[in-house]
Amino acid sequence: MTDIYFDHAATTPVHPEVLQAMLPYFTTVYGNASSTHGSGRQARAATLHARETISQFIGCTPNELIFTSGGTESDNMALFGAAAAGSHKGKHIITSQIEHHAVLHACEQLEKRGYEVTYLPVDKTGRIKLEHVQQAIRPDTILISTMYANNEVGTIQPIDDIGLMARDKGILFHVDAVQALGHVPIDLSRLPVDLMSFSAHKIQGPKGIGALYAAKHVKLEPLLYGGNQERKRRAGTENTAAIAGFSKAVQIIDRNTYETRQKLEKLRSEMAAKLQQALGREQVVINGHPVERVPHILNVSFPGISTETMLMNLDLEGIAAASGSACTAGSLEVSHVLKAMRLEDEITRSAIRFSFGPSNSLQEIDKAVEKIATVVQRIRN
Repeated sequence: MTDIYFDHAATTPVHPEVLQAMLPYFTTVYGNASSTHGSGRQARAATLHARETISQFIGCTPNELIFTSGGTESDNMALFGAAAAGSHKGKHIITSQIEHHAVLHACEQLEKRGYEVTYLPVDKTGRIKLEHVQQAIRPDTILISTMYANNEVGTIQPIDDIGLMARDKGILFHVDAVQALGHVPIDLSRLPVDLMSFSAHKIQGPKGIGALYAAKHVKLEPLLYGGNQERKRRAGTENTAAIAGFSKAVQIIDRNTYETRQKLEKLRSEMAAKLQQALGREQVVINGHPVERVPHILNVSFPGISTETMLMNLDLEGIAAASGSACTAGSLEVSHVLKAMRLEDEITRSAIRFSFGPSNSLQEIDKAVEKIATVVQRIRN
């Protein structure tokens, strides 16, 4: 049984206020948002209100927000939709080697359809170098796609600089902001970004709902057909309850942004410092960029102890952590992110991701560090 939950980058517990906001749309306001009767109009009003709330928080207009089933669909819609719409201009796409598999696997499929994809390398902190982006751009490049913050090591990419480079060349720029929402200020009225993906379950919202920002000038081919929902860009009955939950989660972030970021930064810094104090600095390696990073992710390597062994022992101690993306859970392969960062084998094969949320406490950090130190010393001895 999990006693301490340090896997918020995989998913977060639904906030009680979010649950309360969703319940009416399962019980009394259960109409289809596309129906014209009273119950349908109530459901439609909820989706319109949510669209306005979320778009205001991220700095876009309501009509530029498309509700989806989550980050994976948003990424797929951006890549496949933009690729199809821009195929007459070219078939070259640029992404990085450390993207989420929702982007990497979509790119693999696009390659099978005749597109060319350049996978940019990263440095040892997980950051893309701007000169590599510049060198990769070709006359037939139609799309650049990169994540805002990496889901495994937390490193933040130079989004502004890449976006300006893309805009100067007339290339669409997609950003996977699933791990950035709520942790990094996002103002799409200022950012040089054309497409941006979001997911509610990373911010104490429900699973199964996300969004894609698509700027007014962006043309997208839909992934789904069969209805006129989302301004004919995404067919299917709106998930009104989940949309209302997403909206409430964003409202909670909006009112607690500063306090939450300060708390998560404190949790992360305390855990890193106390692990190094308990085990020795040379026995605890922090992965990722030291400054350009989100506050809620701490990726740590314990040289000499395999990731699988460590995770199994942590689970037995009631500590939930991860090896990286939850989508690759069960795989014994070394993280593709750490591989791309070209870290030493003893670092890549012993990495654990701890990720924190508002419900965590400093007392949990102390308790976890004590248990982790005991586990590490027991295995090493």
